[in-house]
Order: sequence, then structure tokens, then C-alpha cells
Amino acid sequence: MKKTKKLIFLSLLISIASVIYIIEAQIPVLVPGIPGIKLGLANAISLFALITMGAKEALIIMLLRTLIGSFFGGTMSSFIYSIAGGLLSNLIMILLYKRFNKYLSIWSISLCGAIFHNIGQLLVASLIIQDFRVYIYLPVLLLAGIITGYFIGLLTNFLYKHIKKTPFFTILKTLK
Repeated sequence: MKKTKKLIFLSLLISIASVIYIIEAQIPVLVPGIPGIKLGLANAISLFALITMGAKEALIIMLLRTLIGSFFGGTMSSFIYSIAGGLLSNLIMILLYKRFNKYLSIWSISLCGAIFHNIGQLLVASLIIQDFRVYIYLPVLLLAGIITGYFIGLLTNFLYKHIKKTPFFTILKTLK
């Protein structure tokens, strides 16, 4: 019964993250003239899963939402950039959460994840175009990562604190 509940909740989170990812992909570039800057709202679902369910589930959500989102609303190149950034971002957040969650806030873990998401995407871009000069774009992406990462961390913290007050949280705690 526990495995079934966990699978159902994980599927729900994957669905929510996928819908958010697909909708956000349809929103035009936030800052005209600066491509690639998105808020990354679906990352809040992965971070929430990391906190409530664990690292494996957070990675599953990121992988499946990226695959589903790219299938329904993206391209192969958007998938490659998203998966590279998502993997690096999630691995960093998992490491920080597991080792330093007593010292770091959710928003600071999210902020680090956003920064490494951008680094992962630039790494892939530099490998694809075979030119490391693409890293000249890094300061712009770092600034965007700081802003979006902070916002996603606040959003995740808000979500976690409010779900914690519901009877649903008791069920959720048994799934970890």
C-alpha cells in the first residue's frame, strides 16, 4: 500500500511539473534580447520532492518532466540543454540538501541549483558549438540564476510550509 501511495503522489508531482514546464515554455523570453532566461517554476516541484520524498524522486521528476515537456512543446536541442542543466542542478541541490540542510535554507539551495543549471546549459552549448567563448554569457545567466533561484526557493518554502499544516502532510511523511 505504501508503494502504491508513493507512486500515485510521485505521478501527481510529475504531472504538475510537466504542465508547468509546458506552459512556461510557451511564454515569450522574459528579457528581450537575452535568450534562455526562464523562471523555472517546475523546479519548485523537484525541490519540493527532494525535501519531502528524497533525491531519487526529485531526479525522476526532473527527468520525466523534461522528457514530457520536450516531447509536447520543445525540440531536441531544448531537451539536451534542459536535461544537462537539470541534472547538474539537481545533483548540486541533492548534495547541498543531504550534507548541509541544517546550515542552508531552501532558497539558498535553490539559488545554487539555478546557478548550476545555467552552468550545465553553457557547458552543453560550448560542446555543441565547440567554442568556450559562449561563457562570456555566464555573468548574465548568473544574475538571472540568482534572481530566479531565490524566487523558486521562496516558492518552494511557501509550498512546503503550507502543506506541512494539512492532514495530507502526515501521509506524505510516511512515503519517505
